[in-house]
Amino acid sequence: MKSDECSRIEALLHNVPDGEIAVAYHSATRDFVLQTEQFFPQGAGKGQIDAYAVFPGVDAAYHVFSAPKVAFRHAPAPGVLELFHCHSGRVGWNMRGGMAIYLGAEDMTMHSATCCADSAMMFPLGYVEGLSISIDPQRLAANLPEALQEANFQPQKLFTAFCQEKPVALPACPPLEGLFAPLYAARPALRKPYLQLKIQELLLYLMELKPEQLATSRYSSQQAEWIKEIHQQLTEHLDQRFTIEALAKQYLINASTLKEVFKAVYGLPIATYMKEYRMRRAMKLLRETDASIADIAAQVGYETQGKFAQAFKDVVHALPTEYRKQYVQR
Repeated sequence: MKSDECSRIEALLHNVPDGEIAVAYHSATRDFVLQTEQFFPQGAGKGQIDAYAVFPGVDAAYHVFSAPKVAFRHAPAPGVLELFHCHSGRVGWNMRGGMAIYLGAEDMTMHSATCCADSAMMFPLGYVEGLSISIDPQRLAANLPEALQEANFQPQKLFTAFCQEKPVALPACPPLEGLFAPLYAARPALRKPYLQLKIQELLLYLMELKPEQLATSRYSSQQAEWIKEIHQQLTEHLDQRFTIEALAKQYLINASTLKEVFKAVYGLPIATYMKEYRMRRAMKLLRETDASIADIAAQVGYETQGKFAQAFKDVVHALPTEYRKQYVQR
């Protein structure tokens, strides 16, 4: 269940007021490639960014957001390579050129800083935890760490490979997860040393990356917006059941495309996602109201209390009565 992750993210942000993005710089210099002061939440939400100058020409920032969307604005920077690794939740962008790209846990995207200028980060699950890395190849080449020099690492070649007109994505894989796991686990005092070690390792890994290891599934921004409209319709009318065929006809979208893009944006097939969403809503009602089990079942779209109880147990691993009793006793 995503509720545990949501609670963890809220705990990380407990000191940040609603409606604010807290930005902290953990370096003596403010000469950052990364532009972090242009972030602001849209609608309800909050977030925190912890920025580090790792090497001359390489910056990194930890991002934690609890919001539906965060807008940002910066000047196009065609000479800068941007990487974003999603550790938890989901995140997407409507890039320039009408292209949308979405990441799930342990996915990573790479693109020119021009692609994402004056854009927005969207969080389909309402939260994200991730790490961004900004690289200025020219500055890095002039101050290349010794290990990268010995490997004959050429920053401009990396930029040429990944900074074309469209963003590219690297799907979750054990090597990528192994590279980033220590960065998220490190206590704050050790973050910068770990960033210096692991970013060099990441750059060497990307230098050897083969084109077939990149994900090529990208969607138009318009398709992503239709899917978000469909999501809104489904979640605002839990007492109704909509077939994929009816939704495809209503939104003039191919049924196969609808299923494919929904999974790309929200990370699960429609039926699985909606079952979990209904159960999250039911959990909230069980905790916060005195409504009967039968009434809650009807509110989240189940005709009978028995069918609801079985679905609830499938997802939460407890019956609704057992779940409510846990919270009443606290």
